Amino acid sequence: MKYRIRHVTHYHYPGPVSLCHNELHLAPRDTAVQSLQSLEIQVSPLPGYQAERLDFFGNRVHCFSIRQSHRELEITAGSQVILQPSGAEPRGLQAWETVCDRLLQENTSETLDARQYVLPSPQVPLLSELHDYAARSLLPGRPLREAVEELMGRIFQDFEYRPGFTSVSTELSMVMRHRCGVCQDFAHLALGCLRSHGLAARYVSGYLETLPPPGQKKLEGADASHAWFSVYIPGEGWLDLDPTNNLIPMDRHITLAWGRDYTDVTPVKGVLFGGGDSHALEVRVDVVREG
Repeated sequence: MKYRIRHVTHYHYPGPVSLCHNELHLAPRDTAVQSLQSLEIQVSPLPGYQAERLDFFGNRVHCFSIRQSHRELEITAGSQVILQPSGAEPRGLQAWETVCDRLLQENTSETLDARQYVLPSPQVPLLSELHDYAARSLLPGRPLREAVEELMGRIFQDFEYRPGFTSVSTELSMVMRHRCGVCQDFAHLALGCLRSHGLAARYVSGYLETLPPPGQKKLEGADASHAWFSVYIPGEGWLDLDPTNNLIPMDRHITLAWGRDYTDVTPVKGVLFGGGDSHALEVRVDVVREG
């Protein structure tokens, strides 16, 4: 499958901004099943400084600074990717306790890298309530994949998708208490559940191709950024799971970046001088299948 993605972020400030520094995670990754064909990032006003680097997790990061006064900022990321699902996803037949033991005992480069995803992170603390919630799926001797798929299904059933109820800074304890949130919250929830039992799980940001209702035309700009999680299985690799939609990502999920949680892979973040007390933000995303 070939996809064309257009991600537009527009800020409007009530007062002039004299200087801003920004960091972008808007470049799709190359993976075993995904290859980036092209990428173009445009910024208005034109930055005085631009650079690109790889972060600690291997994600491409674009940085820029604008040193002229402005009241609006627009960032447009256009890319093309090809998805070629291999069908050879991890089977996950090992008992989940065996996976935990192997994470601690094996010293392969992949396992050593995965260990960091067992630890708590800024937005994913190891809460006792998450441990207890996950324990209903992580039964003694249960195969890992069977357990995590059930956990994913329970999050899908038990938590309401409610845009606007949470924000990027909402704590997991609040999500647990009110049983609602958005894709970012559900990914964090799954991470906390698995990590609290000693499993390695990472946050994945990206896009999901959305389909219009039958007989209707897809609206321009109607797509959005998406998030899911991935669990590590020693000797097999990473298994992606999408608790928002209760499915295993295949040919409609496009991976941008991964890290410990949202704070590691925020699509657009930065600092500014001036601009007033608040700003208006508009994000438009199009994910178009081209063949």
